Parts: sequence; C-alpha cells; structure tokens
Amino acid sequence: MGALMNPEHSWPIPPAGGWTADDLDTLPNLPPHTELIDGSLIFVSPQTLFHARAVSFFERELGSLVPENLEVLREFTIDIDRRNRPEPDVIVCREDAVADFAQTRLPAESVLLAIEVVSPESIDRDRETKPVKYARAGIQHYWRVENKDGVAVVYVFEREPVSRTFAPAGIFHDRLKVSVPFPIDLHLTGITAKRPRTE
Repeated sequence: MGALMNPEHSWPIPPAGGWTADDLDTLPNLPPHTELIDGSLIFVSPQTLFHARAVSFFERELGSLVPENLEVLREFTIDIDRRNRPEPDVIVCREDAVADFAQTRLPAESVLLAIEVVSPESIDRDRETKPVKYARAGIQHYWRVENKDGVAVVYVFEREPVSRTFAPAGIFHDRLKVSVPFPIDLHLTGITAKRPRTE
C-alpha cells in the first residue's frame, strides 16, 4: 500500500500521441516483458505454470529442429512500426537478423513464426489484436497456444498474401505436424506431462 502512495512509484505518463518503440529502451523501471501496442504500454500479469511450461517446450523443441540459418528466441520484442513493439512468447527468426548480445529487438520482417501462449489477461490481444498486426507486418506464420482443461491446443495460421491476413491452417491437440516454415513434428502432451521426480 505504501508503494502506491509514494509519488516516486507513479505510473509513467504517456506523451501526446502515445509512446514509441524507442521508448521501451529508455523508460526507467518498466516491469519485465512490457509491450507496446498502439502506443500504449502493456504490463504482463504473473504467468501460469501452463504458460511457463508451454513457452519452454516450444523454445526447446523448435530449437532442436530449426535449420541452421534460423534461430529460436523466447520473449524478445519485435518492431512492427513506431507505435507497436510486441513481445511474442517464442519466435523463429532469420539468424542474420541477430546482431549482437546487446540487441533488444528485431525487425518484424526477420520473423518467420510468432507464437503466443494465451493467458487469461491476454485473450483478446492474442486472438484478435496481435494476429492482425503480425500479418500486416509480413510475418508468415502464427501459432496461438491455449490451455483447454489442462490440455494444450495449438491453433495454426498462415498468412494469405493478397489480403495480408492470417488464414486458419489447422487445430492441433495431441500432435502438431506441419511442413512450414520448416518440417515440425511435436507431441504436445509434453507441455503438460508431469515431470519425473528425482531422488
């Protein structure tokens, strides 16, 4: 309660026209994984165990399958335009876009696949707002991962070049097998499987 009353801990006041992509690198004391959507700062709520396991699963499994000219990154922001710098949960990007260890973002055109694991507070953004922006930015593939009664379901979308929107390409429950953006065959039950106990 004291922190809320302390003027030193006030929320940042946006400038006229909203924040810009560059502001994310300069604003002090932003919470981790803050995103910029339509010029507004989006603060992420504490994540569920499902979210944590799903993000780790896709980072690990795609990392073992990705071709040498591509790279898998988790929770890394991408530049869509001046007013939008989202942070997909997992991305597959061109390796030549990863410049150095001081890098804080990637251009959207370097991203082949964006994956969002849906949380209760991100449902509308992950189902409606982000797919529209990702498709318009030229990202070819989008996966939305949802928790359905303790089971992972992956909704796969591919960009249609004329409309510049995502078209549904499949709904996957136990196993996800696709040929693009590269051959991928994943057993989704690994996301929620109980971990073996170690003695």
